[in-house]
Amino acid sequence: MQDAQRTILQAILLLGPTGAGKTPLGDWLEKNGLWGQSCHHFDFGANLRAVVAAGPSDSFASDEIHFLQRVLAQGALLEKESLGLAANILDGFIARRNVQPEQWFILNGLPRHAGQAQVLEQSARVCGLIQLECGSRVVQERLRRDAGGDRATRSDDQDELVSHKLTIYEERTRPLVAHYRQRGARLIAVPVDVDTQPSEIARWLEQLPRLI
Repeated sequence: MQDAQRTILQAILLLGPTGAGKTPLGDWLEKNGLWGQSCHHFDFGANLRAVVAAGPSDSFASDEIHFLQRVLAQGALLEKESLGLAANILDGFIARRNVQPEQWFILNGLPRHAGQAQVLEQSARVCGLIQLECGSRVVQERLRRDAGGDRATRSDDQDELVSHKLTIYEERTRPLVAHYRQRGARLIAVPVDVDTQPSEIARWLEQLPRLI
């Protein structure tokens, strides 16, 4: 797509530590909509795992696939030198889904730090934030119970890796709230407990003014 023809989508970013329920909420919103609008849920982690599982392709070379495998195994973040890979995954999703400007574009897992926010600038503008808030003990219990029903096939929920992800979230991802609010994005903070389900969050969101 030529830059002159590119439509910048308005997006809502889901934030929260690993296990807080971002993916179940995003999936629920995609199935049921939000504030009367249809939604596309871009789960970066799920799309990243799908790219790695598919192997080398016209879009991703063998060395890039091996690099992304290491990223997944280590719970690492894509940094400046590899942001093009994230952009390819994002733009591929937008093209496959034919995401339209009038639809809600729900982002989950990208960006995870201010540097990654650059990836979005040519594709989407974050206008609203939904922040799922819970502490490490709640996270651990939600993961143990698979409270969101989305962890059965995950191989990255070992205690050491979860602790690493929580540290990264506090140090690098949570500051995105201030980053985007300074740019005019609105925030809804949602407290999450061990048994909180996406349908409960969605019902609560529906009672609030639209973020976009």
